[in-house]
Amino acid sequence: MGIDVVRTLEGYDRADLTLCSIGSHSALDVAFGARAQGLRNLVVTARGRERTYARYFARGEDSDGGRSPQRGCVDETLDLETFADIVRPEVQERLLARNVLFVPNRSFEVYLRERYSYDQIERDMRVPFLGNRRLLRAEERDEAANQYALLARAGIRQPRKFDSPSAIDTLAMVKAPHAQVGFERAFFLCSSPSEYESQCATLLTAGMVTQEGLAAARIEEYALGPSVNLNFFWSPVLGELELLGTDTRRQTNLDGLRTLPPSQLGAAGAIPVRMEEAGHIATTLTESMLEKAFDLGERFVAAAREADPPGVIGPFALQCIITAGPPKDFVVYDVSLRIPGSPGTRYTPYSAYRWGRDVSVGERIAMEVVFARDADRLPHVLT
Repeated sequence: MGIDVVRTLEGYDRADLTLCSIGSHSALDVAFGARAQGLRNLVVTARGRERTYARYFARGEDSDGGRSPQRGCVDETLDLETFADIVRPEVQERLLARNVLFVPNRSFEVYLRERYSYDQIERDMRVPFLGNRRLLRAEERDEAANQYALLARAGIRQPRKFDSPSAIDTLAMVKAPHAQVGFERAFFLCSSPSEYESQCATLLTAGMVTQEGLAAARIEEYALGPSVNLNFFWSPVLGELELLGTDTRRQTNLDGLRTLPPSQLGAAGAIPVRMEEAGHIATTLTESMLEKAFDLGERFVAAAREADPPGVIGPFALQCIITAGPPKDFVVYDVSLRIPGSPGTRYTPYSAYRWGRDVSVGERIAMEVVFARDADRLPHVLT
């Protein structure tokens, strides 16, 4: 299911391509990257969330009324009532007229899923996607061919899964849908069935989870160690896997609890722990871990290609814990099958080791578009 990319591109002016994403998550990175590579960009905004793109980071005007190349990065915005309106036929026509290549991010998936199924999204989004539009659904844990199935196919180590709360026999992480914030999950730790029941009762009373959400929750053995996101890029044009950068998350209110002074730790026990994403911090790996990291990425690319050809196109991330061992090893607990929400990865050294300068994920996407366009291979990077 999808579109005929070759036919769509026949109607495009390839000298005037526009990279487009919805105004959330990583849109500024895409806009900045497009500008850096001489491409136009367009950010689709939702009512009440447009100022970041239409005002604060819009390209400024110079003294003669033209656009200044030094000020801002967003060329143009398209304001909609809601993000989900992007699927409407008249909006798609406007995007097609702008020669849009669409870069999906997690916010795109989340907000459109409030109204549409993945089947509808794959069918009705008529603009070409940079990436494999069919793989986006693998991030959803209720899909049969989900990220866990891809990791298993790749032979990548995952946390041990408990099939029921009664099977919990060690420290475990419970991942349930958040009752108040649909795109977030309510995480909690427990080490026994009785502690699970106690934690559930507390969260149900607080309105953070529902009985239905708990029934659908994933329960995993808690992997102890530092977390790191391996942000990769698979280039169909070059036939190479790149590690663009590594980062870790800032989470509320977990990070706040970590900074409490010892005298207040007793009071912290009464505060429900929240692990909702608030941002990212650039981090690095020891060089001894890099070969293992690339091995994970290569195995995942191969598994995704077998499961759903052409497999991964462009950016993806493996979210890992580094366990102590010995030897130290990666445990992958989550997968992102699109651009990560972490523009700070450019401040780790790995893209510069590859390209001789810092390259953000957004700019690497734009580079791939330029490589493919100049080699007359755009259909190889679009679906």
